Amino acid sequence: MKITTITNGLWVTISISIALFSVNAAAQNAKAIEASKARVVDYWTSERRANAIPRDLVIDPRGLGYLRRPDGTLYPYGHDTPAQASADNKTISPFGQPAAGDTTPPTISNMMPAAGATIGASYTFSAKVTDVSGVKSVTFKIRKGSSTAQSFSATKSAGTDIWTVALQGFTDGNWSWWVEAKDGARKGGNTGSSGIVNFTVSTNGGSSGSGDTVTSNPWTAGGLVQMAAGRLYFEMPNNSKRQGPWTGYVCSGTVAADATSGRSVVITAAHCVYDDVNKAFARNVMFIPDQAGTTGSGTDLNCTNDPIGCWVPSFGVVDNNWTSRTFPDNIAWDYAFYVVLDSGAHEGSLSSTEALDNAAGAMTISFSGVNVNDGITGSTSPDFTYALGYSYSEDPKFMYCAEDMTTQGTVNWWLPSCGLTGGSSGGPWVQPMNTSTGNGPIVSVNSWGYTNQPGMAGPKLFNTSAACVFDLAINEPFPSTTPLDGDAGTAVTCP
Repeated sequence: MKITTITNGLWVTISISIALFSVNAAAQNAKAIEASKARVVDYWTSERRANAIPRDLVIDPRGLGYLRRPDGTLYPYGHDTPAQASADNKTISPFGQPAAGDTTPPTISNMMPAAGATIGASYTFSAKVTDVSGVKSVTFKIRKGSSTAQSFSATKSAGTDIWTVALQGFTDGNWSWWVEAKDGARKGGNTGSSGIVNFTVSTNGGSSGSGDTVTSNPWTAGGLVQMAAGRLYFEMPNNSKRQGPWTGYVCSGTVAADATSGRSVVITAAHCVYDDVNKAFARNVMFIPDQAGTTGSGTDLNCTNDPIGCWVPSFGVVDNNWTSRTFPDNIAWDYAFYVVLDSGAHEGSLSSTEALDNAAGAMTISFSGVNVNDGITGSTSPDFTYALGYSYSEDPKFMYCAEDMTTQGTVNWWLPSCGLTGGSSGGPWVQPMNTSTGNGPIVSVNSWGYTNQPGMAGPKLFNTSAACVFDLAINEPFPSTTPLDGDAGTAVTCP
């Protein structure tokens, strides 16, 4: 008995020593980050991080493209036409504490059911409500026809700006609803109201909405998708001459399985790689995988408190159709890739490998057919799809929406209830998703939405140039010298 105890103790000691030796060896063998890439990491000071905004592209009812700012204002994208006034487009400041003179009511958006929707006998009503002074209360008003409206106090979903009420007992016919919200400003607060939204109830075939559809919630299942997906920081110019200060942006991306050595590939949206208005590739690009696992307080750009640190890509790859057109005329090609060296590109937390795809794990991209409009509803439906990303307003939480996938026009997939906010652009669409392992094939990425209704569009990777662009990303030689600002990328012409 005594000998056994000593032997086991010796084995434990040796095992610990081996483990420590392995970690120390990895640290000693790791190549120091290249000087040009170290400058990128150092560039992202706390001030620059605070000034970075989502690269959130949206389309208004006239078909014009806009860049949606964090405060909800719409900035003309590639044209000079001002945005139309909208109840969902109020100008507020998302930073700091409310002043005594705050007279702006809460902003109400992403109402579900949306205008024209058909629901069943039960439904979970939801709306996104935000305010610089904080939201004090939200009430949903619902009525059938011209009858007196009934009022229901909404509850805020933890960690989000989504307010919900689950209701049942609806009868067939025409209904309407609207939202009233009060903020926490001084002197009694400000009260705002949405416009009236009309919907239909059909107890024989309407959507329950309360079942498996998720509009915007924190991803808590962990797994491969949380490890492989991360936040992208980058800058793009403010003019075509690339003069003056560049604007900092945030997007999302996912490490993709590439079956090559010497490089790792991150799939994202093309508008997170190339500025199609000012005709330039992004500069100062940094990728932070699994930022939701940080021990810091949000996006502090301290790479040592993120689970596996930060990586600096060498260049981006897009389709030439994205670069030669301007949003929204190029939405069919809103997919792209960042390419990362497997050595000298990592900074921060100790990793057993410098190769990003080995450290974070990598998800397979499916360039094959997908399930869509299969006529079956709910999470057991083959077309049930998860879209994920690092939304700006929920920093540093990894958010997701999930529902049955349909189409928007001829070139985009569509998740009609998705309420992911800016910053999630470029995040993965997974179908089917194994929620136990967080794994599944990537079938699209978060691309764009409308200014006046919820929903997220994603480009089709099947039967498009996406596979061709990916092939170039895994074969294009690395530049021998550091490219000039705006030139760190390749636009490929595919058959």
